[in-house]
Amino acid sequence: MAFLSKGVHSMWRSTKLLQTLLPQVSQSFLCSSSELSSSSNSESESSVSLESGSHVIDTERIRNRKLLYPPQHSCDRIQSWVSTLSRLQDDKVGIIDLHPSIFGVHPRLDIIHENVKWQQKFRNIDFSRVRTRAEMPGGGRKPWRQKGTGRARHGSIRSPLWNKGGAAKGPRGPTSNFYMLPFGIRVLGLRTALSCKMAQNDLHIVDSLYIPAEDPDYLRDLVKSRAWGYSLLLVDDNDEVPQRLANALQQIPEYNVMPAYGLNVYSMLKHETVVLTFSAVEKIEERLLYHLHRSGCVQQKFRLPL
Repeated sequence: MAFLSKGVHSMWRSTKLLQTLLPQVSQSFLCSSSELSSSSNSESESSVSLESGSHVIDTERIRNRKLLYPPQHSCDRIQSWVSTLSRLQDDKVGIIDLHPSIFGVHPRLDIIHENVKWQQKFRNIDFSRVRTRAEMPGGGRKPWRQKGTGRARHGSIRSPLWNKGGAAKGPRGPTSNFYMLPFGIRVLGLRTALSCKMAQNDLHIVDSLYIPAEDPDYLRDLVKSRAWGYSLLLVDDNDEVPQRLANALQQIPEYNVMPAYGLNVYSMLKHETVVLTFSAVEKIEERLLYHLHRSGCVQQKFRLPL
């Protein structure tokens, strides 16, 4: 009984101690949480513009995004995470819907091949050139008279029939291999390449191209931590690259950046990972959907401007 009374007395003392300490602990916890919220608010308020040392993430714009020409069936819905380049960790800042007519097309390898072959051919110039009989030196006089010698008739030793004579039908460069792929095939090639990259998890979307430091090691560590592969293609909606990113990319030849209006099939296949900004996604969808739904003929013949 003495043991029980002693235990009850110790429990009563511990209960009294907790009753006295609990208000202080709760008050200190509330103070620390209020300080934490105020510090986080101050951090969010201290974020200003793109190049001033901090970064603003427009989550409201990401959340309220509306699709142009929305799909008829809900089963065609495609979504993707939106991350940020301002931190090494792969922090997600939102999720957006992608149009299935742009990022969910059935893969057509023949269309991709046609686009790649077209891009490789039209940029090549054949400079091969041989001289005709008129451009060869010598051969001005007739080698022998026309009749009476028993030999064949010849008028010049620079004839194509002679050794060291001019060429009759040789290449006359520079020759261009330019031809224009039909417009519908080019549009379908872009849609197919984007869909293949999305299906292979090699297409990622970021809020902007802002990075906190211009050190190229930061970009290498970021790509390595997110397993984006060896080569990287960054695409933005305009051709103005942030200064820090431009300085970092100058020392990394396998990382490239281009505007959305220059996006092409060959560049997407050449790089292992394609990273689009949120603005670039809107620009690409807007232009491709316009050409898919416009009233004009997409298969019209290409004509050079006069």
